[in-house]
Amino acid sequence: MRGAVFVVVLALTALSGVAHAVAPGEMKARESFAAGRYDEALEAFAKLYAETLNPIYLRNIGRCHQKLREPQKAIDAFHDYLAKGKKISADERTEIDGYIKEMEALRDEQAKAAAPPPPPVQPIAAPPSNPPPSYAGPPPSYAPPPAGYAAPPPQGTLIAQPEQTPPSESSPFYTRWWFWTAVGVVVAGGVVAALLLSSGTTKPGCPTGVTCQ
Repeated sequence: MRGAVFVVVLALTALSGVAHAVAPGEMKARESFAAGRYDEALEAFAKLYAETLNPIYLRNIGRCHQKLREPQKAIDAFHDYLAKGKKISADERTEIDGYIKEMEALRDEQAKAAAPPPPPVQPIAAPPSNPPPSYAGPPPSYAPPPAGYAAPPPQGTLIAQPEQTPPSESSPFYTRWWFWTAVGVVVAGGVVAALLLSSGTTKPGCPTGVTCQ
């Protein structure tokens, strides 16, 4: 088992593309990576980079984040390695660019999965085939007016005065004005005649020189 782990460690050293002296604790970090203990390997490689500032450990840190499916941290570590690494071959640079593209795709996939789903579209209800029956009666709050109530006329409306009806033609004749006028004339004529008869006035004589009958 230890022989297989040692072979994997040698492969990682060859893939680094840079020959360097093995620092204390590096073998343990590589063994943890080869065994799949990526959290442990990440901690060890981060400590080695802090102690030596060797850019090769940035590559190893990026690979640990890649295995842990932490895309943005892996992308940052790979970019730092490309910026600070020395004597990086074209093949190794192409390999690192492939890692970066893989992590960018994983980052987009994780962001899409974490986004809340769009709200469901509410279906539009179809109008009823038969319209509701119309209400022919008065509204529920309607109360009929009391008996004898007459609605007031609108403001500004002229109210016609009732016409005065002439006296009926069928009233008694003694209530008419012409009857009493005729009575008055008859009475006055009778009074005058009575006065003439009672006075005894004779027929006046004929004037001188005129023969009277």
